[in-house]
Formats: sequence, structure tokens, C-alpha cells
Amino acid sequence: MSDDVDTQVEVVVAAGAELGEGPFWDVRSNRIVWVDIKGKAIHQTDPHTGQTESIEVPLHVGAVAPRALGGFVAALQDGFWVIGDGPLRRVAEVADVDLRFNDGKCDPGGRFWAGTMAYNKSAGAAALYCLDTDGTVTRVLDGVTISNGLAWSRNGDTMFYIDSPTQRIDSFTFTLSSGAIGERRTVTDIPEQVGSPDGMTIDAEGGLWVALWGGGAVHRYVDGRLDRVVTLPVSQPTSCAFGGPDLNELYVTSAWNGLSKSQRRGQPLAGALFRIRPGVSGVPPFVYGQMWRRQPERL
Repeated sequence: MSDDVDTQVEVVVAAGAELGEGPFWDVRSNRIVWVDIKGKAIHQTDPHTGQTESIEVPLHVGAVAPRALGGFVAALQDGFWVIGDGPLRRVAEVADVDLRFNDGKCDPGGRFWAGTMAYNKSAGAAALYCLDTDGTVTRVLDGVTISNGLAWSRNGDTMFYIDSPTQRIDSFTFTLSSGAIGERRTVTDIPEQVGSPDGMTIDAEGGLWVALWGGGAVHRYVDGRLDRVVTLPVSQPTSCAFGGPDLNELYVTSAWNGLSKSQRRGQPLAGALFRIRPGVSGVPPFVYGQMWRRQPERL
């Protein structure tokens, strides 16, 4: 395991997001797209200039993903929405007033997955949902507390998942044709003293990159073993995604939510979007309504 204390961490934009989350590289615009959950905004940032265009949304926004027919599919506080292709419209109502969506991502079959959490973080009150390409919603996993990182293996037969308070990365067998999940197992346990596992992405070599909330770092795990640690100048990194033309840049979101005034003074970059060049490439994000390596089929 290497501790990359010398790895350069660049500030792309000191956005001051209260709860930055859910980045992905938008190949259509060559921008990094990410959200500020509490700020009710979807940000689109030019990585070269830091210039950011924002879409304001009416509710807390937990996750967003590219949509084959244009714009984005998003998990807002109360359900799934289509955004950025004409008027905002809700396509499926899911959550209740005590819950909100927290993180999400598309699978290789073009479905959008997103999970919830209770505002009071009540144990087991939340769930993981799947929005299929025909608009139907399935409650896939119950008994969740803080649904977080998602990733899929390169061949599409494994789904990786984080429910933060478990301090684990889990995996499920995954059926690409149907989106069904099967056997669950623990990939790795993460000690509480290094932080709480939050958002996650996967690289082209199968390494899992996890943001450690409260731990001030991003970890890479290979076959369940801690392989690298990249330290950040903030205590609350939230998620990460590969981007850039060659997908060899790792973008990391962060948050100041929950920090005291003195802690915020000591972390002036809390809520910034960061970039790391880790020496390994990622894979393009999957698109809602588009089967992996195929043309758009149905939305």
C-alpha cells in the first residue's frame, strides 16, 4: 500500500458547496458534472477554466446521470426527474418527506440506480431503487441507512455498493440483461478511524476508489486490499469520478456541511472540486437509456 502524500491535488473550482456530491465526466460537453445536494443545484464545470454553469432545481438533488435522449436523469428529494431537456419533469415519485435521495449512477444496461437516507439518519429506514429504461421503478434493497457509492465491473457481472454506516464495500452478482442482483458478499471492511466510506468509482484495472468522509482522503482498493491513499486538504471528500479526454484525471467533490465555524476557518477549501492525476485511467460513465456499447434503445 502506498500513501501518496506527494500526489498533487489541484483545485478545479473553490465552489464552497455545502454538500458537493455525485461527479461524472460528461463526454458530450467535456465538462465535469456534479451536484450540491443542499444547494439544490447541478453544476457543469469546465476543468480547464473552472467556469461553472449551474441548473437550479426545486428540491435537494442526490444524484444525476447523462440521458441518451438529452439532458440528465436525476434523483431529487422525492423521486426521479428528467432535467435539462425542456421543462423539469418528475417521472416517478419515490421518497417521503423524512427521506431524500443521496447517491446514484447508471448501470451498463442503461438503468439509473439511486438510494435514499433519512434526514435523521435513522438506521435501516432507507432503500436502494432502480429506474428502468421504460420508467418503472423497483425497490431493490431494503434496510439501508445511508445509501452511497455504486460501481460495476468492466464485464458487467458484479455491482459494488456502499451503505456508509456498515463501514464496508459490498458486491452483488449482477445480471446485465435484467438488472437483477444476487449473492451479496463483503469486498473489504474499512476501519472507522480512517473515515466513513462515501462515493465510489472504478478504474480500468478494476481498482475501487472511495472517498472517506471525515477521513480527508481517497482510498484505492484492489481485490479488497488497500492499495493507495491520496490525502486531501479537506476532511469531508464525498465522491470521485474519472474524467478528462483520456479519463486519466480523478475529480473529487467535497462538503462543508456539518463543520463548525472554527473547522471551516481551518478548511477554506471545504466544498471545492479537486483534481488528482493518479496514473491510472477510468471508464466512461454509463448513460440512462443506452445499453453498454449499443445505441439508445428505449426511454
